[in-house]
Amino acid sequence: MEVCYQLPVLPLDRPVPKHVLSRRGAISFSSSSSLFGAPDPRQLSQRRGAISYDSSDQTALYIRMLGDVRVRSQVGFEPERRSSHPYLCIDFRTLHTRPSSGSTSADSSPERRVHRLLSFQRYLHSSRLLRGIPQQIPLHILDEDYTGQARCMLEKVGTWNFDIFLFDRLTNGNSLITLTLHLLNQYGLVELFQLDMLKLWRFLVMVQEDYHSDNPYHNAVHAADVTQAMYCFMQEPILAKSLTSCDILLGLLAAATHDLDHPGVNQPFLIKTDHYLATLYRNNSVLENHHWKSAVGLLRETGLFSHLPAEDSLNMERELGSLILATDISRQNDYLCRFRRHLDQDNLCVSNASHRHFLLQMALKCADICNPCRPWELSKQWSEKVTDEFFQQGDIEKKHKLEVSPVCDREMNTVGNIQIGFMTYVVEPLFAEWTRFSDTRLSHTMMGHIRLNKASWGALLREQSSVAEGPSSPGTDPEDGAATGGSSSKEIPQGSRES
Repeated sequence: MEVCYQLPVLPLDRPVPKHVLSRRGAISFSSSSSLFGAPDPRQLSQRRGAISYDSSDQTALYIRMLGDVRVRSQVGFEPERRSSHPYLCIDFRTLHTRPSSGSTSADSSPERRVHRLLSFQRYLHSSRLLRGIPQQIPLHILDEDYTGQARCMLEKVGTWNFDIFLFDRLTNGNSLITLTLHLLNQYGLVELFQLDMLKLWRFLVMVQEDYHSDNPYHNAVHAADVTQAMYCFMQEPILAKSLTSCDILLGLLAAATHDLDHPGVNQPFLIKTDHYLATLYRNNSVLENHHWKSAVGLLRETGLFSHLPAEDSLNMERELGSLILATDISRQNDYLCRFRRHLDQDNLCVSNASHRHFLLQMALKCADICNPCRPWELSKQWSEKVTDEFFQQGDIEKKHKLEVSPVCDREMNTVGNIQIGFMTYVVEPLFAEWTRFSDTRLSHTMMGHIRLNKASWGALLREQSSVAEGPSSPGTDPEDGAATGGSSSKEIPQGSRES
């Protein structure tokens, strides 16, 4: 039995295309519905929220939107075998869930059938509801004092020492929604592009929900931090006077969605376990392609750009993908060499659309790995979080007798040596070239923080070595090659990077 939920909304100034009036198994919108009136059944265009490869097969795979996330229909919900590895069968949607002793099999009751799967994270929420587990709310409803402090922080959103952790607490865990909406309004993009506020709000809420809150690092707070950093870079004089409104809109949306639905493990892990995403994208920028397609899926589902000409909407989706794909750490040297070549030849022309897009790519790359450039109090928290995520992956690999990925073995690495290697071989070369491009106070501040943070980690390592028995072993001394597993940028796990 299928259920179609219809959410009536206020009439909009612009007519809503018929093809987005309703969808089966999801929230539906109808421009003809009043706020409290019942929808007209004749106006409902019934369709499934996915594409069926073989609708006659009861176990057909339904591929949502562009083919990223799969769910079996007609047979109830049961975990799919997403890996053909003989020693590993992990459902990443429930990677962080705790077993429930009172739960029953989902396929024992027809009412528990699920016909649509939007992401790992949103399935996790729905499965908890199906098992009768209430959703956890981290904080109580905020009072005026909290919201007032959040507004005060937004007045200084362009400062480099912006504390995203404090802002997330003040917004009750809604830092990504609040920050992105504020920046879009500050630039006047909502009015300029005639974005429907209901669709925009729904899009941002779904984006935040699709980040895995149980990931120590790759979560919505990281996305909000990258978005704030992207805003700082776009405010630099050389970019502020040249970027178009479309460039700014794409830059903010790319920053907010650049790690959408990240499973908390890196690309090599997905490849060696034969995960279906690795197969889908042929082991090429697996996570980045998934982030992009997930973002496009939400754009189409909410119809945020449905009022634009179809060609313009498709172009924006392609350029959004180009920005997100640039965050692939395995292509770091390619982008860096191209950037250095442009700077050496002094041929970057901000009036050229392709050059501006490339600069946006470099800005997003910088924003993605800018944690070592933050003040020590913030940088240290991010370093501990990303290392925690690395070590969680290493524990899974050990549990299933897989080769442990570089920097993911907690017995061979520490936060300090990982961070020193990352700063030495990845962060410093990139930001040195960015400083050549934008020689401003912010650039010099970031380079200063890199040096200070690197020295602070070195001091902590020396302090740890002094209390340990015997001399420092190779790989733990910051002067000996900087870090275990961090001797080159290629050893940074793809996808499970500081991004």
